[in-house]
Amino acid sequence: MKKLRVGLIGSGFSATLHADSYKRVYGMDAKIGAVVSLDDKVGQFAAKYHIPTIYRDYKALLQDKEIDVVDICTPAMLHPKLIEEFVQAGKHVICEKPFTGYFGQVGDEEPIGHKVLKALMYERMMESMDKTRQIIKASGQLFMYAEDWIYAPPITKSAEILRATGDKILFMKGEESHSGSHALHAAQWNKTGGGALLRMGCHPLSAALYLKRVEATSRNEIITVESVVADVGNITDRLMETERRCLSARPVDVEDWAMLTISFSDGTKATIMAGDMIVGGVKNYLETYTNKGAMVCNIVPNTNMLSYLTDDSKLKDVYITEKVEMKTGWQFISITEEWARGYIQEIQDFMECAAFGRQPLSDLDLAYDTIQVAYAGYVSAEEGRRVKL
Repeated sequence: MKKLRVGLIGSGFSATLHADSYKRVYGMDAKIGAVVSLDDKVGQFAAKYHIPTIYRDYKALLQDKEIDVVDICTPAMLHPKLIEEFVQAGKHVICEKPFTGYFGQVGDEEPIGHKVLKALMYERMMESMDKTRQIIKASGQLFMYAEDWIYAPPITKSAEILRATGDKILFMKGEESHSGSHALHAAQWNKTGGGALLRMGCHPLSAALYLKRVEATSRNEIITVESVVADVGNITDRLMETERRCLSARPVDVEDWAMLTISFSDGTKATIMAGDMIVGGVKNYLETYTNKGAMVCNIVPNTNMLSYLTDDSKLKDVYITEKVEMKTGWQFISITEEWARGYIQEIQDFMECAAFGRQPLSDLDLAYDTIQVAYAGYVSAEEGRRVKL
């Protein structure tokens, strides 16, 4: 049985989702061998997941010869440096979304989200992203983009149907929205590289780009993104503090609402929405309309289990679903959330790729294209025009 040891960088929310998924890997001996984190609670995290080694500095992980794969679950500003150093050290890399972004340079006026032109961000980001991509390819190591939507059951079934039918996708509509991130870094452009569009909209955006890739392959066509039109805003800025009780979003210089429309080279369209002011839990869906049918992917919420409860006094430790403000009334309960949102299948795919040397479904090209389209959207929103790629 193939043995793989993973070095996990981070011990926060996304790291927890990944750690839960590694426990379910089958067909190989794949375990987390070390965790790197500055969090004071990393000891509890390591104990929970039976991780034998704790590092406080990622450079120790670079030297750990037992580690085959590094899984990066950090704020986005750290992604490029970590990706480049670890592939050059001969380790395969898994990286959480977003792949990269623009996080500022010496001389930039702060806060950069309000002060640096998006066209300049786009130019500098593309230079940096091209450099990272070249380093990955030159290293010969695998890069695996942790976009869980690609592995969510409704998306994989949509891909299966497209491969079987060869139908033409005419229009897609997708969204990820919720009541805002609890992470402080999510409010700052220099930490996250953008707001709702990049942090949340990247999920349905990647899924839409992926399904167009599947369509193109099944029809023996070449389909690319031709242009982008977008709008963004800061809607919660207009609320008084007393009106923010149900919202976590506290943006400093990032947007809390975004809408992006893609025009593909075959004349078809996709519209992506994202917002940090949507109460009632996470809203993850992608609708795909073809020349012969329609596929509606309700990732969350879905109706696997509905509840109607009148008293939540004893439900403190009962998980209902992410981002809900209360547990009473009608609820869409998440059952095996890691599976429903694709995390288990994602990690299984990545471990198989590392073990057998094949490319993942969610790969470097998808990561690259997602960031380029999102940043073209930022230019469009700021300049009020269609941006051609």
